[in-house]
Amino acid sequence: MNAPSPSSLPTLNTDWSTWQPTLRATLLFIIRDGEILLIRKKRGLGAGKINGPGGKIDPGETPRQCAVREVEEELLITVSDPQEIGLLHFQFTDGLGLLCHVFRATTFTGTPTETDEATPLWTALNAVPIEEMWEDDRYWIHHLIRAERFEGFFEFDGEIMLSHRMEMIPG
Repeated sequence: MNAPSPSSLPTLNTDWSTWQPTLRATLLFIIRDGEILLIRKKRGLGAGKINGPGGKIDPGETPRQCAVREVEEELLITVSDPQEIGLLHFQFTDGLGLLCHVFRATTFTGTPTETDEATPLWTALNAVPIEEMWEDDRYWIHHLIRAERFEGFFEFDGEIMLSHRMEMIPG
């Protein structure tokens, strides 16, 4: 199947200054010994893609608590040092507005284990399989690896990225 031509794709022109998410979520990436722990997602948004463990923030839960819980559920390990490193804003043409808190960690207990949600994948930092990830990841994953704080704004039509903007956060 051929990809749609740029002129046939919808445009959103989201006003990010007034934008409000309809869903809040987290991603958490563990980096140690020259590798990053990724997952192949088995279900939900992005099923089949490679990403970091994460998911929807439950009512009354902080983003940090959610990130730790999701890693425990998806990989059966406990992260001890999650640091929020980025914030991603996504607007989809179907109306979904997703705010994603991105965390980076270096220590955990347990052994990453496959579950019905995810398959763990240790990958060398210089061999991240970006072609199997969401299209936006190529704009921020290197910042995450280098522990540089960032904020990204993305518009999507399904899995096709329509626009993007990245900003670095001082400090």
